[in-house]
Amino acid sequence: MEANVVNVKKENVGTIELNDSIFNTEVKEHTVWEVIRWQLASRRAGTASTKTRAEIRGSRRKILPQKGTGNARHGDRKANIFVGGGVAHGPHPRDYYYALPKKVRKKALKGVLSMKLKDGEITIIEDFTFDQPKTKKAIEVLKNFGLDQSKVLLVLSEKDENIVRSFRNLPKAKVLLVEGLNTYDILNADHILITKSAAEKINERLG
Repeated sequence: MEANVVNVKKENVGTIELNDSIFNTEVKEHTVWEVIRWQLASRRAGTASTKTRAEIRGSRRKILPQKGTGNARHGDRKANIFVGGGVAHGPHPRDYYYALPKKVRKKALKGVLSMKLKDGEITIIEDFTFDQPKTKKAIEVLKNFGLDQSKVLLVLSEKDENIVRSFRNLPKAKVLLVEGLNTYDILNADHILITKSAAEKINERLG
C-alpha cells in the first residue's frame, strides 16, 4: 500500500510504502474492547482505601448493657452502623492489572491503524524539528492541517525534546514514540500525524 508524504505546510513531497498486514487489516470490535479494557485497568491507581472497625481509632467499650435497657444490642462505637464507625466491605488498595496476550494487543493495534487510515484520519508527515521549543510553532503546524481545534496524536520515531516541549502545552495534542503507540490513544485522537521515519519503524515493529 502506498501513501502520500507531506511536509509541515501540507505540500506533497513524496510517497511511502505501508505494510498491508498493518494498515489494511480487519479486526473484531470485541478484540479492541478487550484491549481498551485492559489498558484502562492497567492505568487505575488502585489507591482507594477505607478502614474497617478494627482499624478505627477509639474505645472498644460496650456502649450500653446487653439487656435491660430496651435498646438494641450494640458493641462499641466503631461498628459500621454508626457515624464515624468502620466501613464494611469497603475498598482497599489493590492492583487492577491483568495479563493480556501480546497477539491480541498487536491485532487490535493493527486494526485501529487500518480503520483510521481508511477513514482518512492518518497523515504521514515528513520528519521535522524546531530550533527551539515554541508552542506557537506547534500551533502553526496544526493550523496548516486544519487540526488546531482537534484532538491530535503526533507519532515520532525517536524523542525530540524541542517537539515534545512545543506540543505539551496544547491540551488537545499528544506526542508518542512508536514504542508507546497504543490502541486507546489512537482511538481517542481525531487525527494522527505520523512522521515518515516513525511509519517505517511501525512497518518494522508490527510487520
